[in-house]
Amino acid sequence: MNLPAEAVNALHTFQAAAGWEQRARLLMQWGDRLPPLSEADKSETHRVHGCESQVWLVGKLHDGHWQFAASSDARLIRGLVALLLARVNGLSAQDLQQVDLPDWFNQLGLSRQLSPSRSNGLNAVLQRMNELAIALPF
Repeated sequence: MNLPAEAVNALHTFQAAAGWEQRARLLMQWGDRLPPLSEADKSETHRVHGCESQVWLVGKLHDGHWQFAASSDARLIRGLVALLLARVNGLSAQDLQQVDLPDWFNQLGLSRQLSPSRSNGLNAVLQRMNELAIALPF
């Protein structure tokens, strides 16, 4: 499966990082670049359940390709979510179902930093993306 351009950019950036400290700094920077969600989007309707931190997710379908926006109240989680968005934005619903989350974060060199609760939270976000894609298939 082809990676979206933003995902290729993320891979190159994180693979070039020298060690965890630099990756952690990059992670925060990626999270800070997320466009803010409106207060309306930070509603219970858009909250992802299964995350210890608060995470909100909205998605729109454009010409058969999904574009998601998200935010979190936790800075580290915002960075991880930003990297997830880089991986999935622009995918079709079918390609979205093929995303291997552990493999993606492993390629970025971040898998060891994913605690079970963070991993579960990110899986919940990806699951919610798939639910949205199934609910609006076209």
